[in-house]
Amino acid sequence: MTKLNIYLVRHGQTFFNIYNKLQGWSNSPLTMKGKEDAKVAGEKLQNIHFDGAFCSDLSRAMETAQVILNLNNANSVAHPVTAPYFREEFYGSYEGTNMDLAWYNAGAPHGFKNFREIVTAYSIGQAKDWLKDADPFHDAENNEEYWQRMDKGIELIRNADLPDDANVLWVSHGNTVLSLVERFGHGKYDVTERPANGSLTRATLTDNDMKIVEYNK
Repeated sequence: MTKLNIYLVRHGQTFFNIYNKLQGWSNSPLTMKGKEDAKVAGEKLQNIHFDGAFCSDLSRAMETAQVILNLNNANSVAHPVTAPYFREEFYGSYEGTNMDLAWYNAGAPHGFKNFREIVTAYSIGQAKDWLKDADPFHDAENNEEYWQRMDKGIELIRNADLPDDANVLWVSHGNTVLSLVERFGHGKYDVTERPANGSLTRATLTDNDMKIVEYNK
């Protein structure tokens, strides 16, 4: 059984992050602070040898990943593997919408005012399902659709022909980090607390499981 050490980094701050907008498959550039977030993460990880690196094909993740690899001093891979499987949740017609309004629209029919209330009472998966219901076009991903896609990304890492105990960089997105922590953290972490831009979450990935070992550092 192969074990991989996953270094899961949230991308640097973007303008949509500042404006409190759902970003999803949409994109906005890294701010100056966002570029610094990537640099700080790169400096934190500069002496870790990465046999593999992965990120979504959205520019905020690709830029963050490349900054981290450019700063690496441990003979790591030069570039990340990019794939749409690793994208953030797709928010449908709520892409670019104020986050508070979007999650209010998702939760209000069920008696909840915001994302935190939904997650506290139910789960992030339930929030996904309700946002799809609230989307007039129903294009937003529900929980099942989201994991069908994300699981393909996880399998891409598993099948990357990496050595046992290899270190793997995975640059990801806020809701995706939360979703992974909820699913594989066994209830040990507060998933109402969003991971900071540039923060590090560590996990171990085996042939049939994933385990979160550190969150939002």
